[in-house]
Amino acid sequence: MKIFTNKDIKNFFVAISCILGGFILLFQLFAWLFYGTWSLVMLLLSLFAAFCVLGVCFLYFYKQNQIMEEAVSQINLYLSGNTDVRIDCDKEGSLYRLFHTVNTLATALNAHAVKEQKLKEFLKGTISDISHQLKTPLAALTIYNGLLQDKPEDIAAVKEFAVKSEKEIERIEMLVQNLLKITKLDAGAIIINKASENIADIMKDIYQHFEYRANEENKIIILSGPDDTQLFCDRDWIAEAISNIVKNALDHTNAGSQITVEWKKLPAVTQITIKDNGSGIHPEDIHHIFKRFYRSRFSKDTQGIGLGLPLAKTIAEAHDGNITVDSALGKGSTFVMNFLNLTKM
Repeated sequence: MKIFTNKDIKNFFVAISCILGGFILLFQLFAWLFYGTWSLVMLLLSLFAAFCVLGVCFLYFYKQNQIMEEAVSQINLYLSGNTDVRIDCDKEGSLYRLFHTVNTLATALNAHAVKEQKLKEFLKGTISDISHQLKTPLAALTIYNGLLQDKPEDIAAVKEFAVKSEKEIERIEMLVQNLLKITKLDAGAIIINKASENIADIMKDIYQHFEYRANEENKIIILSGPDDTQLFCDRDWIAEAISNIVKNALDHTNAGSQITVEWKKLPAVTQITIKDNGSGIHPEDIHHIFKRFYRSRFSKDTQGIGLGLPLAKTIAEAHDGNITVDSALGKGSTFVMNFLNLTKM
């Protein structure tokens, strides 16, 4: 029988049989010493009681063995690929607590497998997107390089194509840097070091970063907000998020346009608003602009790589915040970032 393949159970039955046999012999010896005769009735009753005890033990272990066999069968089904199977663990007892733990482990393994599959799909899509995004600047560089080789004596042409090549190289560098940043944030490989920071100081740094470009393009950047407003954040990452939105505003505004960066502290949140009076966002694109590598079919921007706004959104969410956008064609766009007024614990 299968239950006796278990050495411990076999030893248990041998021990209990010896104990019961010894008890029967001692009982009969006691009857002979005190009554001078063997009691056949008592012997039969003792044997019956012994067989009952052994029978009850056998039935118990037989049932336990059936439960274990069923559990093993379910585990084998899981291992064969049917990840939805579970062991019945609705009853009480240490064995069913074990089954519940096994079911919990199976659920955790399923979740891990789903996560790994999503990660593979994400990496596959990301590699495909990178390949697609790199094709354009690399093709342009190849063309410019060929033209430079064909006209090495034409100084004007050499300068023109050198400038164009430099822009394509900058585009590739920006693509790689932004992609590394957003991927590290997704993977949790970067620790957000939060501290109480003065928003006005952050905005002044951002203004200085874009001041030269704004002057060259005849655009105005206006800062508006209290000088003492604090935000519990990672200064570098928040500056990165806001800079990406300001850059996006500069990319989609014409000469003479105005970009306003405003901040204020409300009862529940600290709000940062970046507003421009540029070309605006087409209604078809408004729900997609935070998707990675998204490019509008209405956009005339040939240099964008579709990572600035998604990176800003990821950074905002890493700071327990969110970002929304409101826009109208020909009137401009307004990006609003809201951060919960959290204090350092």
